[in-house]
Amino acid sequence: MSKNLEAKQQVVNEVKEKLQKSKSVLLVDYKGINVEDVTELRKRFREAGVDYKVYKNTLFKRAAHEAGIEELNEFLEGTVGYVFGYDDVVAPAKTINQFQKDKPKTPITVKAGYVENSFMDASAVKALGDLPSREVLIAMLLGALQGSVRNLAYMLNSIKEKKEAEA
Repeated sequence: MSKNLEAKQQVVNEVKEKLQKSKSVLLVDYKGINVEDVTELRKRFREAGVDYKVYKNTLFKRAAHEAGIEELNEFLEGTVGYVFGYDDVVAPAKTINQFQKDKPKTPITVKAGYVENSFMDASAVKALGDLPSREVLIAMLLGALQGSVRNLAYMLNSIKEKKEAEA
């Protein structure tokens, strides 16, 4: 086997491993982004525990085929960056959304995503990134539950007082 073919197979294996290990994968179009902005974006990805890589589309397609992920093939044209989220499913989408808000003139856009074994189009990925953090969602749920329990206690106390007044 030639060295070039071995190197390509090694990249395919690396991508396949990342695809199997990650909880979310986003495909982004980075055409026209300058070096300063891409450096900052990579830094933000690292801080969020997210991998950002650029691979040849043909090698990514081969790895995705081997991993059983065919839904992303139609988006593998032009300049594509691959964002892998391993621990936090929403970290890649949140990082990109925040970057776009901070730098609205930077031409980076999400093409598609594959999150927890489900295909997502660009608008679904954006919506995922707009969700509050896990901690905020838990706090909202606890607040709603606490309000319901308080209302129940108030209602039960009212019934008790009414029965005492009747007796």
